[in-house]
Amino acid sequence: MRRRNQVRQSAAVSALLLAALFLLPLLVVAPFRTALFGRETPVDETEGPPFVSGRLDGEASLRVLDGDAVLEMDLGEYLLGVVRAEMPASFHPEALKAQAVAARTYTLYKLQTGGNHGGDADVCTDHTCCQAYINEERARANWGENADDFERKIEEAVTSTDGQTILYGGVPILAVFHSSSAGMTRKAGEVWLSDLPYLQAVSSPEAAERVPNYYSRAEFSREELRQKLLAAFPEADLSGGMAGWLSEPQTDDAGSVSTLSVGGVTVKGAALRAALGLRSACFTWEVQGETLAFFVTGYGHGVGMSQYGADAMAAEGADYREILTHYYTGVTVDPYPAAGFTTHGET
Repeated sequence: MRRRNQVRQSAAVSALLLAALFLLPLLVVAPFRTALFGRETPVDETEGPPFVSGRLDGEASLRVLDGDAVLEMDLGEYLLGVVRAEMPASFHPEALKAQAVAARTYTLYKLQTGGNHGGDADVCTDHTCCQAYINEERARANWGENADDFERKIEEAVTSTDGQTILYGGVPILAVFHSSSAGMTRKAGEVWLSDLPYLQAVSSPEAAERVPNYYSRAEFSREELRQKLLAAFPEADLSGGMAGWLSEPQTDDAGSVSTLSVGGVTVKGAALRAALGLRSACFTWEVQGETLAFFVTGYGHGVGMSQYGADAMAAEGADYREILTHYYTGVTVDPYPAAGFTTHGET
């Protein structure tokens, strides 16, 4: 009997040892099953780490009016969206850095002068009011297969210039910019009501063949032109032939029309450009049969930094400081703390 019990005990022990032999590997593997067999959602390695603003840009919080929504973000995050929207990401890195600094400076100028959104927001995403802005998702959709490279370039342009601001007399300037000039930029006083010492006419090296639609043409029928001119200049006398409606053009050093007569009323070339939707105020015109045709060079108001000119300078080896001090007369480019302007009315 004792012998039989011993046999049974030996069989039980053997069974336990056999079970352990099979279960032990499973116990060891189980905690690492996800890693070994890849059942966890795979990480998208095409996306880099989240963007982190530099110290100075990160200290400045902004309320950005985007349509009907007010978005909270820091200055660096806002500048990413502006540079994406305002300058082609294919441009040279130093041109993108110059754009980032100009955009930062323009934002700080708006903040220190009170902006035009009251207490609701600091800036907006409407380019006719503040600066253009586009989020990363929309930008990537536009960029296609270049999205990763372009986003990295723009992030580098913003972070590598953290806090860098264009200053005149120690304060941020009205750092306006435009797409392309006709060989020279324009004085602020040629376009707007008053001149500014740092917005003077300077040479701009963009090459016509590198600028899309550098030369453009716009045509208007007699009735179409009449309606547009009277809407903008109601005192103009548009009797007589269409050839006499526009006369006495005066041009500035950039070749842009500074003033002209519209039906006997002297107006700025910039005002006529706005009334007719021309690409710039560097234009000539002639009557062609039943239409009046305008021949236009460049794109934009022509004041401050030319973006295509900045890219041409960068292609020749200029860094962003050289670009900015060329286009903005008598300025310095230095770190400037933005946080003091973004207290949202608090003291």
